[in-house]
Amino acid sequence: MAGKCEKRVLSIQSSVVWGYVGNKTAAFPLQMHGFDVSPINTVQFSNHTEYGHFRGQVLNDTDLDDLVAGLRTNNLLQFSHVLTGYIGSRSFLEKVADVIKELRNNNPNLTYVCDPVMGDGGHLYVPADLVEPYRNTIVPLADILTPNQFELELLTERKVTNEHEALEAMGRLHDKGVGTVVLSSTDFATEGTLVALASTNKESGREVYRISIPKVDATFVGTGDLFACSLLTWLHRDKEIKSAFEKTVATVQAVMARTLTYAKENTSLGTKPGMAAMELQLVQSKADIETPVVTLQATKVSQKSL
Repeated sequence: MAGKCEKRVLSIQSSVVWGYVGNKTAAFPLQMHGFDVSPINTVQFSNHTEYGHFRGQVLNDTDLDDLVAGLRTNNLLQFSHVLTGYIGSRSFLEKVADVIKELRNNNPNLTYVCDPVMGDGGHLYVPADLVEPYRNTIVPLADILTPNQFELELLTERKVTNEHEALEAMGRLHDKGVGTVVLSSTDFATEGTLVALASTNKESGREVYRISIPKVDATFVGTGDLFACSLLTWLHRDKEIKSAFEKTVATVQAVMARTLTYAKENTSLGTKPGMAAMELQLVQSKADIETPVVTLQATKVSQKSL
């Protein structure tokens, strides 16, 4: 028997040898907050793909089936949470849906946190045939969903160009059974500002919060993975969307700030930091991950806007 599974996460996403994305980003923060993390790496690469050159392996649906079968044989399919991120093939994604159903059968209180990694800025970076199973199979299984603006459009088949359209699209995901939807950032705010939105369904009705975030002129990789695992942590601990939302944003902002400082300090003046210099300073941000300092407050969105 696996024993109690109150804080045991099955994390299915990418991993790298060097740097921080996917499981390399998620495991450390979750473990710091007392979660046992069981990673399944959808890919195992030397480094993330933005470097341009990388080598490694890609798991297929049969590989996933083998790993799950081994856990099943030893009665180890006992988890409190599932966290999914980058998945590169339709067959693998469909197998993930089967795994979630089995885990939920083992534990009806299972919480599934889905970061539907499909693309950004209007461009897909997974095969187009993943969109349909995400939309029709994965979303109805998810308790918590963390799409970006482009992924929200893909999941709802609706263009999102302003806050009203974003809230309406998030409502459509609620209609499919998702309890909490958090939009990590949008590009329709005023210049120099990003807006994040969190929406949750309660017995008393839908509750929505907004956080305005100063835009940083830099490109980070792995922040979406950090956002999703931090949200899992704080929703589990605080049981309250406003606080969890604020602490999640605070965590990501602190790690980004430390990463940018490190990159500038280790790059020649007038030279753009390279990929290696911009790897998330995750371990160095241990204190911020454990106890994030909230400086950006969430404001409640009027019911009239919904």
